[in-house]
Amino acid sequence: MPTAIIADDERLMRDLLRTRLSQVWPDLEIIGEAKNGDEAVQLVDDLKPDLTFLDIRMPGKTGMEAARDIGDASQVVFVTAYDQYAVEAFERGAIDYVLKPPEPERLKITVERLKERLATPAQAATASVNVSDTVTAMLSQLAEKIAAPKPKYLQWIQASIGQDLRMIPVEEILFFRSDEKYTCVQTEKFEALIRKPVRDLSEELDPALFWQIHRATLVNVNAIEGVTRDIRGRHLVLIKGRSEKLEVSRSFLHLFKQM
Repeated sequence: MPTAIIADDERLMRDLLRTRLSQVWPDLEIIGEAKNGDEAVQLVDDLKPDLTFLDIRMPGKTGMEAARDIGDASQVVFVTAYDQYAVEAFERGAIDYVLKPPEPERLKITVERLKERLATPAQAATASVNVSDTVTAMLSQLAEKIAAPKPKYLQWIQASIGQDLRMIPVEEILFFRSDEKYTCVQTEKFEALIRKPVRDLSEELDPALFWQIHRATLVNVNAIEGVTRDIRGRHLVLIKGRSEKLEVSRSFLHLFKQM
């Protein structure tokens, strides 16, 4: 049975990758998790996994630096949110990659490649030997992104849609609206539910992107079409492309004075 560890400083991403891997590769055993690059290197040394899934940007050692230290001790798969030139570099190199959030269809492609390598020791050995050269080339391309601090605000929301779990980039969310039990997460294409209340979300989301306009409502600034008043004198936010009108509490009216 092949073994692997997952290294990512975001618990939600570790959980989601573990879940997705179990769906597309039931025989793969996840034997450890790390929150940073240093822990990942130590886990590889202690547990000797066949595969190591490394987030590119983590506290301490980055995923790239950890990969150089891991060398040929384990086959490296980078987990990345960079879907442009970095992905092109991965495609050309011997190392595989998984885009965030990991989607089953794309993950299946990675899994098939990894199975082939594990089944062919010579190919796996060649891939490991090429890790250092590939990582060195990518480090020069991604230096600025890697050096930049990770944002302190939430970048993803983990939400339920029926029986499925989705990772939703926050910039795709139009608004959050809570009731007594759940918070509705509304995007252009679908509605999802989470249990986290608006009062907690307001502290974890970028206030420049999401405005709290009511004790139970947060709205994406980029989704606001305008503000109107109804016959009762209430101020209502209009959402681009949608019929919903979100009420603005009096204590939050100051946000719209500039509009």
